[in-house]
Amino acid sequence: MEIKITTRQILKVLYILSWLIFVGICIDTGGVIFNAIYAFFFKPIVAKYFWNGLDLSSLFQFDRGYFLVETFLMSIVGIMKAIMFYLIIKLIHDKKLNLLQPFSNEVRKFIFTLVFLTFGIGLFSSWAVNYAEWFESKGVIMPDINLLKIDGAGVWLFMSVVLFIIAQIFKRGIEIQEENELTV
Repeated sequence: MEIKITTRQILKVLYILSWLIFVGICIDTGGVIFNAIYAFFFKPIVAKYFWNGLDLSSLFQFDRGYFLVETFLMSIVGIMKAIMFYLIIKLIHDKKLNLLQPFSNEVRKFIFTLVFLTFGIGLFSSWAVNYAEWFESKGVIMPDINLLKIDGAGVWLFMSVVLFIIAQIFKRGIEIQEENELTV
């Protein structure tokens, strides 16, 4: 007996996974934003026990403005990741992905949006990493880049290029599809 997994089933699983990832990223990013604001305006001790156990107290003591900039960059990266998964959820939920005719302007726009989001995540991640490395060169004790969730800038930039190529293929697919509809 052979079990066949359909594309619709895979999309349902991906839909659920996208929701889980989206909620996780929102909670994580919200935690960073809340803790940054709370540490900056109310209780500086929070910088020592930052979100997810990060210790940003050395950065906070070094300069409160730099603390805000680094947490701002971390927040931007998180927000862009959340937007990316929101768009994935929206595409699947609104049923704008037609499996019978996958080459549509909706999907093309979606892919181009992902290109810009992944490029932005790559740029802001790179900026945040360089900033953190600069702090370390000044003697500020910084948590590992992985814990700050700003690692992988090169991967995000590479992904944006791959998605751009896929977007161009979709653009050409739409042109061919439209030409075929006109000749029928």
